[in-house]
Amino acid sequence: MTDTPEETGTRIGRRTVLMATGVTAATLAVGAAVTSESPTAEAAPDLAPAAAAAVCTLTKEMTEGPYYLDGQYVRADVTEGKAGAPLKLALTVVDDDTCAPLSNALVEIWHCDALGEYSGFVGNNGHSEADDGTFLRGGVLTDSSGLAGITTIYPGWYRGRCVHIHVKVHTGVTLTSDGSFTGGQELHTGQLFFSETVTTAMAKISPYSTNKVTRTTLTQDSIYDGGGAASGLLTLTALGSSASSGYAGTLTLGVEQ
Repeated sequence: MTDTPEETGTRIGRRTVLMATGVTAATLAVGAAVTSESPTAEAAPDLAPAAAAAVCTLTKEMTEGPYYLDGQYVRADVTEGKAGAPLKLALTVVDDDTCAPLSNALVEIWHCDALGEYSGFVGNNGHSEADDGTFLRGGVLTDSSGLAGITTIYPGWYRGRCVHIHVKVHTGVTLTSDGSFTGGQELHTGQLFFSETVTTAMAKISPYSTNKVTRTTLTQDSIYDGGGAASGLLTLTALGSSASSGYAGTLTLGVEQ
């Protein structure tokens, strides 16, 4: 198989995209007890805050990949109207040694859209669409429980990689007047992964079904190592009765300070 840019860890086209916007914060509840990956769940689960102290595992570092862009928005909703099934992420950041939650840590994500295109790099997966350099990118500060809630869409896929989301955890950042952030320290760079059962169901519905690029499965992926939650595998809970209703995705990120 030909290595993709992410497999080699190569960075290309890193640049800063800054646009004026308000800084938003959100708190998203986490499902701590019951998980359903089936899109036939009767209703959205009654989510309760997770006990971050239950997890003391260092989350594996993984390649940043070639599609990171500096200076993205601090905001809780990164969708920008992109088509796709809703994904409500609830990511709890803890110190892997003490299990203490980290408040005011910036959790930043970026991922491709349903057609496998990244903002700032549209066309790399063979599709033509508007590119503002910011869609499906952004981050939010954790609350006092270490929880960061981000609203996005279920990612699509591109040649050579399974469905995934990139994530960074920063501490000590300064929020800027244009809605971005500067400074601080990167504590973690990793990726979030998805159940193959859920992704298979998602691939059958629009707009994902229009992505004709051959999909790499979780087990075929060159980055995911089969390590489960410690390697970024999300716990997914159905938000409705069909795949199109979307999912809540939860994970505790154990980081080194």
